[in-house]
Amino acid sequence: MIDVSAVSRIVRSVAEEEILPRFRALGKDEVREKSGPMDLVTVADIAAERALTRHLLRAFPGTLVVGEEAATDDPSLLELLSKDEPVWLLDPIDGTLNFAHGRRGFGVIVAYVEAGKTIAGWIHDPLENVTVTAISGKGAWCGAARLKVSDAAPLSQMTGAAYGEIPGRGPVGDILRQSGKIGGLRNVMCGAVDYIEIARQRKQFFLSPRSLPWDHAAGVLVVTEAGGVARFLDGTEYDPTIPDRQILAATDEASWHALREVLVPAPHRPIGTK
Repeated sequence: MIDVSAVSRIVRSVAEEEILPRFRALGKDEVREKSGPMDLVTVADIAAERALTRHLLRAFPGTLVVGEEAATDDPSLLELLSKDEPVWLLDPIDGTLNFAHGRRGFGVIVAYVEAGKTIAGWIHDPLENVTVTAISGKGAWCGAARLKVSDAAPLSQMTGAAYGEIPGRGPVGDILRQSGKIGGLRNVMCGAVDYIEIARQRKQFFLSPRSLPWDHAAGVLVVTEAGGVARFLDGTEYDPTIPDRQILAATDEASWHALREVLVPAPHRPIGTK
């Protein structure tokens, strides 16, 4: 069994040593675009991923690492998630756009995956100094406090985050707002923070446009272990080996289905989806 506290200490120390000292202190030559101006990488991302890799492999021999930056350079690394060897999934800075522009709203995400199943997850908000963890079948935690999502409530009382578009219908934010059925949207442009806020009863739903595993494996586990529901928007169960589907997380089953009905009413769903 993985020592959850030991991994938490590694995550926090890397954030303190490699990330926080560079916040609002980046030079122009320390930030570059990957696929475009909304997709950035900084020297802090690279340094943090290298440090996490080094510490985790030293502490847990026999494991492998798939980091966002390494997998961006070598997409074949994603194939390791389906192998028998245990794999650490790393997002050294989720919310790099915020970080690079000196804004709040970024975090470190680590997940431990075996044979395509997420066994444990960690999400750390360095500015708030908050770490949430989850172990499959053993709950979600913030320190010694067990986490539980908000109680079920009408959509009109629910606040969440939603990003991306529904093909043929437009931006998800517009769809939700114009429906008049939800309480509100609070997009911080950082899934790490969104998942933490659901687990700590500060949000009630989250829709992501993609399912890149370093972004979501830990968060999906945190939400489900805190009593919520998180799966692909098409209704199938989450699978960290699938990187290109929309994910919807909500506090309870009825809310999940009600939100999906707003986003993708039955007549608009592809044939074969429930």
